[in-house]
Amino acid sequence: MNKLYNKSESILNISENNNKINAHALIKQNFNDMKDESVKDKLLNFIDKDQKYFSYFDKPHIHEEIVRCHPDKLLRYLLFRYKYEVLPRQKELEEFPPLVQIEPSSICNYRCVFCYQTDSRLSNKKNGHMGLMTFDLYKKIIDQLEGKIEGVTLASRGDPSINKELGEMLKYSSHKFSAFKLNTNAYLLNEKLCHDILSSEIQTLVYSADAANPELYKKLRVNGNLDRVISNVKKFNQIKEKHYPNSKIITRVSGVKYSKEQNFEEQNDFWKDHVDQVVFVDYNPWENVYDSELKNIQESCTDLWRRIFVWWDGKVAPCDVDYLSTLFRFSNITTNSISKIWNGEEYTNLRKLHLTKKRNCISPCNKCSVF
Repeated sequence: MNKLYNKSESILNISENNNKINAHALIKQNFNDMKDESVKDKLLNFIDKDQKYFSYFDKPHIHEEIVRCHPDKLLRYLLFRYKYEVLPRQKELEEFPPLVQIEPSSICNYRCVFCYQTDSRLSNKKNGHMGLMTFDLYKKIIDQLEGKIEGVTLASRGDPSINKELGEMLKYSSHKFSAFKLNTNAYLLNEKLCHDILSSEIQTLVYSADAANPELYKKLRVNGNLDRVISNVKKFNQIKEKHYPNSKIITRVSGVKYSKEQNFEEQNDFWKDHVDQVVFVDYNPWENVYDSELKNIQESCTDLWRRIFVWWDGKVAPCDVDYLSTLFRFSNITTNSISKIWNGEEYTNLRKLHLTKKRNCISPCNKCSVF
């Protein structure tokens, strides 16, 4: 039987939450103090429709985001969390996606065994998939999103830190979103980038790492160096403590549970003194999806209602499982807006096929386990 990959429940293990602040009490207080009645009414309407909504706040990573969120942004964050967690399950669509995932770089210095960078059809520069987003294109995207959505993640097929304009991108995005996240393998985390990250006041910084010893790390993250990564993470913490003592940024190590050699207790013991959270996520075999066997899954993919991906060159994709951009031919941010693409013909047709149980007619959806 085919294993299904539930994106919203992909966390297998997560370190215990040591923050004792009551998130529910904090939310209640913000409701009482809130002056923006329009946002308040909209959130209350969502909550009335789904009484299970508050259960999401008990998840350790979401709890931490709530208690560290600036009071002026908390209700906006809660609205984002509802749209991200609940609307995709209900297949409800709004003008903008709950989250936009932006790719500053499709290039990566690693060749992780569970990643599509191992597919030469992607990583071979001759095929045109490799590149760096320009700052002007990034600004164009952010200008469309500011005030419209709260969820922005910088990450996708490559590592964002390879783009030398990442610091300017972070600066331009500063204070504009309540759920802003950056993913990196931390290999290129130098002093300047540490300052750029901390001064931008992003909410969450995720280090991608899957092992507690150098040999296993190198085996999983080919071309990587755990000692160098740890050194960079320590440097980040030193800079944070000295220059940004009031920073509320959440640091997280997120690893893919790929092999039996990996042990979460060891992972947690190794990383817990360096980051706020340690996580293992479920392995989804997307590194060779185009060559995989048919899955015969009929469930609609919730990502079609959850997030949109913008590649370095402006091309738009519905997911990073389709890392070779085969599903969409005409969706490009350089010629159209995110809102129009999100509600446009290509997205609408793809959602309709999923909803009418014709997922098996679409490649690579018919070989993918995500729902």
